[in-house]
Amino acid sequence: MRSEMRVVQGALDSIRADLFTDAFDLRPMAPLPAGHPLVRRAPGRAARYVRWLPHAGVTAFVVLAVLAMVGNESFPAAVVIGSFVAVPLLTTLFRPIGAWWLSLGAMLVSAGLLGSSPWVTPVAPSHLLVMCLVTVRTRPRVAAEMWLLTTVFGGFVSAVSGYGYRDDMFQGTVMSAVVLFVVAALRGLRDSKRQVAVQAAVTEAERSRRTVLEERTTIARELHDVVAHHMSVVAIQAEAAPYRVQDPPPELAAAFATIRENAVAALTELRRVLGVVRSEDPGAFGAAPPEAPQPTLADLDGLLANVREAGLPVERVTTGQARPLPQGVELSAYRIVQEALSNALRHAPGSTARVEVSHVLGGLGLRVVNGRPDRLAKPSPGAGHGLLGMRERVTMLGGEMTAEATPEGGYEIAAFLPVASGGAAA
Repeated sequence: MRSEMRVVQGALDSIRADLFTDAFDLRPMAPLPAGHPLVRRAPGRAARYVRWLPHAGVTAFVVLAVLAMVGNESFPAAVVIGSFVAVPLLTTLFRPIGAWWLSLGAMLVSAGLLGSSPWVTPVAPSHLLVMCLVTVRTRPRVAAEMWLLTTVFGGFVSAVSGYGYRDDMFQGTVMSAVVLFVVAALRGLRDSKRQVAVQAAVTEAERSRRTVLEERTTIARELHDVVAHHMSVVAIQAEAAPYRVQDPPPELAAAFATIRENAVAALTELRRVLGVVRSEDPGAFGAAPPEAPQPTLADLDGLLANVREAGLPVERVTTGQARPLPQGVELSAYRIVQEALSNALRHAPGSTARVEVSHVLGGLGLRVVNGRPDRLAKPSPGAGHGLLGMRERVTMLGGEMTAEATPEGGYEIAAFLPVASGGAAA
């Protein structure tokens, strides 16, 4: 018995919170969002007016309903019934729960004056519309609560007026329940789709963020190898330098010893900090062990040969005077070309590709363009984030990159990697 009482008490508390507490609070109806299909399809400046279409629809219904009553009723009756219809409907635009109370009161008063069922009064259609508008803007349980109170109060007024509970009362009750259920279901479906869209957007953003982090980890791992190599060379040369000079001054020997000590210390800290990005399984990052030399532009010919064997005809064009570049720039350039050709293999089967490497004043230009595919590409699970990795590499070097479709139906990736004057590899 106590459990049943708790259920009843909970239901009464919900009704009080939803329909009684702050019932006439200001809750204006929001315009259509900018992403709504009707707003997106509206031409030019008309979009700002299309956003207010729900408000205009309610107002137009009120005007048409009042005009119809003026034509069918005597003037005093038209004024009263028109007020019973217009005031609650217009109030739904600003105070939805309060509008329902006004509409319920108008319908019950009409039933009492006419001595009929509330569902056969002229106010009944507008009351059902008010409940539908409130259902669209509130939680589904409010629809059930409104229907329940309408049925209870309507039955009470019908009994007091001597009309009783007849077929039209039953039909109106069932019809209103069906209509509110459909409206609540459509509203729930809309909310579900919106939540799915939001979740999909969050998932995609998280996936992109994870991809960026993975790419940054890869870049850090590769740069660790590059910087560690150069620091090792500095340490070795500093250690060997005093032996290349006969009877070096003590100050020079001490200076080289300090250089070596600092280089070794920096190398130790570098391995301690950046070494954590390595996998416990060296084979997880490719066939080559982690300590293998990182690829440079000199290895592009081997990459292009592998791509041709995979079925993508590719042409290489080099312009400008080739010169030594920082190893980080050469590594990033190689990876950008590699990823661009991988994308062409995945997404443009049957096409051809062209790789342009331009040695220009102030940096290195890259352009990878593929033609139109001659057949549909097979789905590539997990693919689609290669551009993020390329942009990360370009951004790291302070360069610029564009990626866009070509008029011929292909795709073009262009990047510029700046190189400071005299920034050759050590």
